[in-house]
Amino acid sequence: MVKLLDEKTEASPDHVGWRLWQASRAWQVEFAAAMRSAGHAWFSEARAGLLGHIPRNGTRQSALIERAATSKQAVQQLLDGLEAEGVLERLPDPRDGRGKLVCYTRKGLDALRDGDRIKLQIERGYIDRIGEQRFAALMDALRTLDAGRGDASAGASGPK
Repeated sequence: MVKLLDEKTEASPDHVGWRLWQASRAWQVEFAAAMRSAGHAWFSEARAGLLGHIPRNGTRQSALIERAATSKQAVQQLLDGLEAEGVLERLPDPRDGRGKLVCYTRKGLDALRDGDRIKLQIERGYIDRIGEQRFAALMDALRTLDAGRGDASAGASGPK
């Protein structure tokens, strides 16, 4: 007799990693959909992942590659697409002629402002669902967990 692959012999464990991943995915999907609804058709989760590593005043392309912790080719592809959409521009680095600065265009800065507004709307929705006190406790717990990472998080910052 052949055992069915879908057959479950025991329940999957319910753990914090799974719950954090599910909550993160739900937030990302909601945010990306809201950004597209706000008129940013070019917005995707992959592009958001890169934009989260670019400060509003720009950064060197080489630093971005390090921060993004992905291949140079992947970063290059994402930058090419964002530049073609008019969200970013690459300019010569005045301190190093060989380097490039990745900077937001007006369109990119407008998207960041919309993103800030949308993030607050999502938070308000969470507060409506779980209440202010529980939301404050959640934020406090997440900050505490993040602070406990110590040097392991140095140089690694995700989308904000």
